[in-house]
Amino acid sequence: MRAWQVHELGDPKSALTLGEVEEPEPGPGEVLVEVEAAALNFFDILLCQGKYQERPDLPFTPGAEVAGTASKVGEGVDLTPGTRVLATPPLPGGGFAERAVAPADGSVFPVPETMPFSAAAAMHTVYQTAYVGLHRRADLKERETVLVHAGAGGVGSAAIQLANAAGARVISTAGGAEKVEVCRELGAEIALDYREENFVEAVKEATDGRGADVIFDPVGGDVFDLSRKCIAFEGRIVVVGFAGGRIADAPTNHALVKNYSVVGLHWGLYNKLMPDIVKETHQALVRLYEEGRIDPLIYETVPFENLPEALELLGSRKTHGKLVTLPKG
Repeated sequence: MRAWQVHELGDPKSALTLGEVEEPEPGPGEVLVEVEAAALNFFDILLCQGKYQERPDLPFTPGAEVAGTASKVGEGVDLTPGTRVLATPPLPGGGFAERAVAPADGSVFPVPETMPFSAAAAMHTVYQTAYVGLHRRADLKERETVLVHAGAGGVGSAAIQLANAAGARVISTAGGAEKVEVCRELGAEIALDYREENFVEAVKEATDGRGADVIFDPVGGDVFDLSRKCIAFEGRIVVVGFAGGRIADAPTNHALVKNYSVVGLHWGLYNKLMPDIVKETHQALVRLYEEGRIDPLIYETVPFENLPEALELLGSRKTHGKLVTLPKG
């Protein structure tokens, strides 16, 4: 079968090689997935470069999110071959391949016939992150105001849709006119270009000085610093990541004076510590999809042969939503 492999660390275009590799076989507790779609993530770039927290032995195949059909199951797996699934195959045998193996428990989830494989591959990590962040960590209530930073990105676009689905009012920031328009199309009542507009003043004006009840922040740095100035009394700032490059400080005296909370979200730990939360969240997301209340934003579906170039495009931060590749064409 064909698979992309990293034989030498470097940028994707130099590190990745497409070739024939041995067919994987599912062991006990595992599922073999015929990969119809695989989503691209920024950490795939870091894996190629050897800069990610996980450093598998060479060679390895990146790709953490796939969707397709379960073709074989190992001993002890209660899943019927032919079931449509999304899966998160572990390294070193990732999902940028025509077939991939994943543990049945916690890494393979059924998806409905109504959900295209491309949408299923693009949904898992970003929508799980946004859902857990908004509902479990921030305890979002109907009619509250949510400020979503980087709203045109994968996790940001998911957060806009999920906040809308919860009956919240959504304000979003993004960089550039095109991405601002994407946020509006996703359902943000107010979308702001953080390069041109002062989002602190805009949020205060839109909320009659109260501020945002929940701020969903995958950027950090200066954005977090400014967010503290427009968080409401008893508001919650959800720290999702540090795409801005700087890890901000959270002055506890300011949190005390304004009675707000700063809560962290490391979604990956739920897989290890609370896997039932991940299963419950998947079921909730499927229901929302079937009700037409969420739909993964896919920037482009790229040919499998163009995967390295697509990863470099993703790294340029010129895209919005998710990029997906189709290994079988």
